[in-house]
Amino acid sequence: MIELRIHGRGGQGAVVASKALAEAAFLRGHLVQSYPDYGVERRGAPVVAFARIAEEDDRLLVRQDITEPDHILVLDPTLLDTGSVVSGLKAGGWIVVNTDEAPGDLGIDPSYRVATVDASAIAIRHGLGSRAQPVVNTAILGAFARATGIVDLEAVLEAISMEVPVKKVENRAAASEAFDEARLGG
Repeated sequence: MIELRIHGRGGQGAVVASKALAEAAFLRGHLVQSYPDYGVERRGAPVVAFARIAEEDDRLLVRQDITEPDHILVLDPTLLDTGSVVSGLKAGGWIVVNTDEAPGDLGIDPSYRVATVDASAIAIRHGLGSRAQPVVNTAILGAFARATGIVDLEAVLEAISMEVPVKKVENRAAASEAFDEARLGG
């Protein structure tokens, strides 16, 4: 089973990202589970969403938060400052971060693989959200697909068409652009 955590702030699309990621994996024959964890203050407050991807013969019986993820997606790079975002990440796991910095410039433990993409700039170029609060979820999924290969870009694009409620064309374009622009670290 592959377990993922998505860290962001309310309004960035972490919950929709977990749903679209699960849908993309489901389209490729996997069993999936996705769910959010947020409080009453959603807009701008920290949000965590979870996804599990299992093979056909695995059972998704676990119904608790993911404390030891295989991979982490970070929609707001300022959340890295808390230290808790990467806690529990399994050695060799991918951290996909929305930032204009190179993977090696983030100061993340070298036992993890890091991918970066400027999902905020991509979202702004495609009119997703506002300049002050870009919605970066689909762009980060494109970068995740490129970094990990767990889901392919075509499955992500199809899932966006199914799960993203608005601006489907723009969201698909953002995911494709992020797939091409993702910078992969060690």
